[in-house]
Amino acid sequence: MTPLLHGIRVLDFGRYIAGPYCAAMLADYGADVIRIEKREGSEDRFPSPVGGGVGALFLQMNRNKRSMTLDPASPQGREVVARMVRGADVVIANLPQATLVAMGLDYETLCSYRPDIIFVTNTAFGPVGPMHRNVGFDGIGQAMSGGVYMTGTPEQPYRAMVNWVDFGTALHCAFGTMAALMERQRSGKGQMVTGALLATAVTVTNATLIEQAVAKPDRVASGNRGQTAAPSDIYQAKDGWVLVAVTGQPLYVRWAKLMGEPHWLTDPRFADDDARGRHAELVSERMGRWCAERSCDEVVEILGKAKIPSAQVLSPQQALDHPQIQALGVMQDTDYPGLPRPAPIAAVPIWMTETQPVPRQRPPMLGEHTDQILAELGYASDEVARLREQAVI
Repeated sequence: MTPLLHGIRVLDFGRYIAGPYCAAMLADYGADVIRIEKREGSEDRFPSPVGGGVGALFLQMNRNKRSMTLDPASPQGREVVARMVRGADVVIANLPQATLVAMGLDYETLCSYRPDIIFVTNTAFGPVGPMHRNVGFDGIGQAMSGGVYMTGTPEQPYRAMVNWVDFGTALHCAFGTMAALMERQRSGKGQMVTGALLATAVTVTNATLIEQAVAKPDRVASGNRGQTAAPSDIYQAKDGWVLVAVTGQPLYVRWAKLMGEPHWLTDPRFADDDARGRHAELVSERMGRWCAERSCDEVVEILGKAKIPSAQVLSPQQALDHPQIQALGVMQDTDYPGLPRPAPIAAVPIWMTETQPVPRQRPPMLGEHTDQILAELGYASDEVARLREQAVI
């Protein structure tokens, strides 16, 4: 079966997560994604090194892509970019506007090469506003969205260690790219798709912001304990920690009966989620005592049979070893030159009955496909050699 995005060519000038992960999802469904980076390797190639001259983040972001090196700001490099864009469908570059202009990757310049190009970009703060020229990473979205303020304790807020703002922005941009491809198929017009880390962050925390705007509860952080339902917390078992989340009356009824507290079903302090949230400390204390008498496996097994959501808090190694995670088949062992063992790179975490991702191709080595791509653009071997002598590639 022909892959969904077969014939779509994507130029990926992205860095770190928000741009490259958007491109990776397109590559997963058959787009020919060309990652373009600095001759010495771009800065996102190296964090969390695992061997082979690459880091863990690079391996995750760049499966199913080809790689070429290029200095797009040089005169010769601009000509290479022009040729590439004329044969491309999508250009992805999550870089500041000033950098885009300096590199000749701004939308106006790209449209001069191909009027119906789809240009996908994102910034930290968005295209307008008093901070729109500022730069930033995932954490700025977390901090400004209210999410960090509500995580940890009033004395010490915490950001999440996982980059949910970056990944959320990549997902939104991938959705926007697919919508733009559909629009071009219908109208023949390309367009600019713009995301922003801050916009993603406030979208994800929107319910909290709505509550504050309308009801004005002025909530403060309460550690792992939820405030709008209970029990919703992380509890210590005999051999580790477990998360339990009880939201909604049917779940609460099952939980109260399991705890041997049926009289709590008529106690006005626990009449609904909101009331239980206000008395969460009391409810969590009861759940905590129950968990402390059991192992993590016992807690998860008993609550699972009662249809009450729970899970052990796993270390990274425990996550890799967990039979449920292994059964999903999402983590696919992928060889890469120089690694001491295969890297478990995640696949697309959705299942569709008709549309399937392409078979996994390992992430590319630095500049691995430069000569091949330039040949496809019509460059002769002596021209390629000259570009290399001039430090363009």
